[in-house]
Formats: sequence, structure tokens, C-alpha cells
Amino acid sequence: MPEGSKKYFVHPLAVVEEGAEIGEGTRIWHFAHVRKGAKIGKNCNLGKDVYIDVDVQIGNNVKIQNGVSVYHGVKVEDDVFLGPHMTFTNDLYPRAFNQDWKVVPTLVKKGASIGAHATIVCGVTIGEYAMVGAGAVVTKDVPPFGLVYGNPARLKGFVCYCGRKLEEKICEEEEHVIFRCSHCGREVKIRKEDYERYLKEKEL
Repeated sequence: MPEGSKKYFVHPLAVVEEGAEIGEGTRIWHFAHVRKGAKIGKNCNLGKDVYIDVDVQIGNNVKIQNGVSVYHGVKVEDDVFLGPHMTFTNDLYPRAFNQDWKVVPTLVKKGASIGAHATIVCGVTIGEYAMVGAGAVVTKDVPPFGLVYGNPARLKGFVCYCGRKLEEKICEEEEHVIFRCSHCGREVKIRKEDYERYLKEKEL
């Protein structure tokens, strides 16, 4: 595509390798590096010093703050927020001299947010609209709307679509516990198995 016809912005000090796909309206800032085969959706924002590895898939409306590296094997869905200097991994048994290491995939689902300096150990799924607190070390799956923090991260409650913690439990159904957000008034369904996990981890 000729330079003048691009429908996305790349800072002159960023590197976008040939073969990367960039969606309309996306902005890639200085010292960022996007590798070949990477696919980045529409209206994303990649801050300073962001690294997107080979064949990584990034959805639409994703905000990646300064200093984040998204390594091969990580998939990020739409509307995800990745806070400053949070860390992904892709190897469970890292050695500098390994010749036969295998990529262990990680999935960050729609609407999830990961706080500054959090570490996501590979092989986990961060559920829809989940919230990972700053500095957390995530070693197991985070359920949809789950709020986790600490080292290791534990399930500390649930959050609304708007990000606020859900405090008002209004009823229980056969498969869900229903909360109402005190900030925006929206009702959120939490799976019963996730709520029961929260009650167990609350005692730890």
C-alpha cells in the first residue's frame, strides 16, 4: 500500500515488518516493533516500546500501553486493555540452551483488562471482562468478570462491564449468580462454579 494511502498511523521511529497486517485507524507509536505475520485489528493503540511477535493476533479496539511485549503464542481479542509494562510469557520451562522448547498458548478474551506490571504465566485464559490487578502474577485461568490480584493471583471477586467491583448480589439462578453494579446499574451474570471458586479462595 503506498505511504499516502495508509489508513493507520505508524510513527517514523516504529518498525512494522513486511507481511504484518494493520487495521484501519490503528496507531503505532515510537520504538514499537511489529513482526511479520502479526495481525492487528482496527482502532488499536500501541504505545512506546511495544513489541508484537511473529503471527500474534490482536483484535479491534485494543489498547497496549508502553513497554508491553506480546509474544508468539499469545492471542488478544477485541476491547482488551494491556497496562504499562505488563508481561506475557510463552515457555513453561525456559532455558537459554533449549533446542526443543514448545510455545504454550495464552488467550486474553474480549473486554479483559490487565494492570501495570502484572505477569501472565503462559497456558492460561483470561476471561471476558476480567480484571487483573497491577503487579499480579497469574498462574491459572481467570473466569469471566473475575477480579484477581496478588502473587500468586487469587480470585477476589467480580467486576462489571464498566470495571467496578460488584458488591450487590441480587439473586441466584440454577447456573448463575446475578449481581447489580452500584456504579452503572447494569446486571451481570456470574457462573455458579466461578462464584463457588471465589468463596473457596476467599478463605485462603
